[in-house]
Amino acid sequence: MTQEEIKKILPHRDNMLLVDEAELCEDEKDEQGQPTKCRGSYTITGEEWFLKGHFPGNPVVPGVVLCEMMAQTCCVLLASKSENAGKITPYFTSLDKVKFRNKVLPGDKLEIECKLLKVREPFYFAQGKGYVGGKLCVSGEFSFACIKD
Repeated sequence: MTQEEIKKILPHRDNMLLVDEAELCEDEKDEQGQPTKCRGSYTITGEEWFLKGHFPGNPVVPGVVLCEMMAQTCCVLLASKSENAGKITPYFTSLDKVKFRNKVLPGDKLEIECKLLKVREPFYFAQGKGYVGGKLCVSGEFSFACIKD
């Protein structure tokens, strides 16, 4: 999916839409035959609002923004599930076991993998990992409440 296609299923918009492209992975499916894994990416241009003060002269993508990038990639997966057909709004409900291993800098392309672990409607539990050049930079587990609009 392109960013324009992602805008059709996620409520995030400019300055907060932090996924450039995404794809559902057909190699892992649940018992209903729906994908449980998604890959996405975001290229840090250096012009992002969150880099202006973090840190001047030595910009580094803030950890909370890396978590948001993983979450948005996962939400592409959640929005594609048949029980969420139509419009949903995913709300973060928890972050757990988050680890930052390497810096993400302007010019880097963050490659994200997210996997759905379990569902207890309306809650969805997932894990995510973000890589730059094959090197793990961030990982964590998170959950969402998916509310139908």
